[in-house]
Amino acid sequence: MTSYEAFVRVTETGSFTKAAKSMGYTQSAVSQMIKSLEEELDTTLIRRSKRGIELSPDGEEFLPYIKNIYNAHRELMEKRNEMRGLPGGLIRIGTLASISANWLPPLMMEFRKKYPSVHFDLKQGEYTNINGWIREGSVDFGFLNPETAEGLTTTLLKRDEMLAVLPRGHALAEKSLVTLDELAREPYILLDEGEFSEPLEFFHENSLEPNTQYIVYDDYTIMSMVEQGLGVSVLSALVLNRHGRDIEIRRIEPGLVRSISVAYKNKGVLPIAARYFIDFITARRKELTSGYVCE
Repeated sequence: MTSYEAFVRVTETGSFTKAAKSMGYTQSAVSQMIKSLEEELDTTLIRRSKRGIELSPDGEEFLPYIKNIYNAHRELMEKRNEMRGLPGGLIRIGTLASISANWLPPLMMEFRKKYPSVHFDLKQGEYTNINGWIREGSVDFGFLNPETAEGLTTTLLKRDEMLAVLPRGHALAEKSLVTLDELAREPYILLDEGEFSEPLEFFHENSLEPNTQYIVYDDYTIMSMVEQGLGVSVLSALVLNRHGRDIEIRRIEPGLVRSISVAYKNKGVLPIAARYFIDFITARRKELTSGYVCE
């Protein structure tokens, strides 16, 4: 089963070195595991080039099957440990940048005071790939807008206001409220949230199309770009909390709020540590910060 884990880790990290470090093996050991798996399947799974590594056509075909086997084996071992009454365990979470930067660290710290043997594995992404990770079993649960969690069970945690982000000294910053129409006329930096974008949906609901000049994956990169005057954007209040950037933040009219839920496929089959942490989070949802507050 170790060779299956090695293959999954290499594809996730894009590197033999990073995969080896995450598994506690040498790079040569991981390379040998991949070679053994290729011999077992009588094919080439991974190709190396100057640009790095890439999956072969057969590797692409085998990947979801190997992931399923690896994740099922991990769940089996967790269940064995649970039945033996062993403490601890690994909790794998698919998370948004705003949540991993604000909510999760204090929650993890408090949870580990009660269960010190528990470990966490965080995979940061956007709505579409977090949904995919939950479905395929790469993570135990994740944080999603309920509208992006079709087929999953969700529990609402918080509603988070979306705010206009403007360069310092921008003309719109002279106003206490910025209209959606005004934002649509400015060079716009869109956060890539996968197949669903709250701001984009909001623009469309109001029969507007933003003047999108850039599409960026990371919230904090967007703040840097706005700081340099490359455009305006709309980000969540949570990610703007303690942002430390020389930018202006204003409320939007009409107001836009995103919903954040914890989502999972089947709680009953999750490792006990993950189930406990989900309950721990939902019990504290009233304590979760709402993020940036406009003055």
